[in-house]
Amino acid sequence: MTKLSVNINKVATIRNARGGNTPNVKQFAIDCERFGAQGITVHPRPDERHIRYADVYEIKPIVTTEFNIEGNPKGVRKTENGKPKADNCPDGFIDLVKEIRPTQVTLVPDAEGVLTSNAGWDTVRNFDYLCDIVKEFKQCNIRVSIFIDANPRMIEMAAKTGTDRVELYTESYASRYAAGRDEAIKPFVEAARVARDCGLGLNAGHDLSLENLAFFHQQIPWCDEVSIGHALISDALYLGIEETIHRYLNCLK
Repeated sequence: MTKLSVNINKVATIRNARGGNTPNVKQFAIDCERFGAQGITVHPRPDERHIRYADVYEIKPIVTTEFNIEGNPKGVRKTENGKPKADNCPDGFIDLVKEIRPTQVTLVPDAEGVLTSNAGWDTVRNFDYLCDIVKEFKQCNIRVSIFIDANPRMIEMAAKTGTDRVELYTESYASRYAAGRDEAIKPFVEAARVARDCGLGLNAGHDLSLENLAFFHQQIPWCDEVSIGHALISDALYLGIEETIHRYLNCLK
């Protein structure tokens, strides 16, 4: 069965908008697992506009399933004046991941200031860099996944870096789904087959939702994990988090 990892960044966004600790991000992670989620994903960005580095430390001990940290390995934590915060958290993404040692680290090539992730890695241009980063994390016994477009060439090169998995960037599938799901899924089925032929594990994420997830899973049933945040948290505003997680899990049966 494809695992569901809940990205809880949006919960932290709501908390940060008001200050304080409501909603409680740590408790939300606990409840997601209690209601059936098989993983928790966080994506700390340098400006800490949603998940903060300190959150990662608080969440790690309570995760009983799989903990996935996403981010750009080049990312350096910043405050408003551009300097690292004066606390016990590492200044950089690599330091954070190596200290926390999650189940999985997902390498995402976020440009500074982007609203959300909007592209996968160019694994040809960044091949040597990714080889070094993958090796560094794997030496810490952390499973590595590379965020990537549905491009067979990029997947083939990703496999040569030594990564364990790739995560397919599914925005184009989601945006084209309503106009014709069969055409929308084609490049992803091809990419998923290439990944499988290369011996890679397969994850997927970005704009997957209750509308399009079941069909994605039907066409690529060997996907190991989907990471879903924005749509799932939005659905929870209407359905409640327990019912929402159950519905997403039903899409993956």
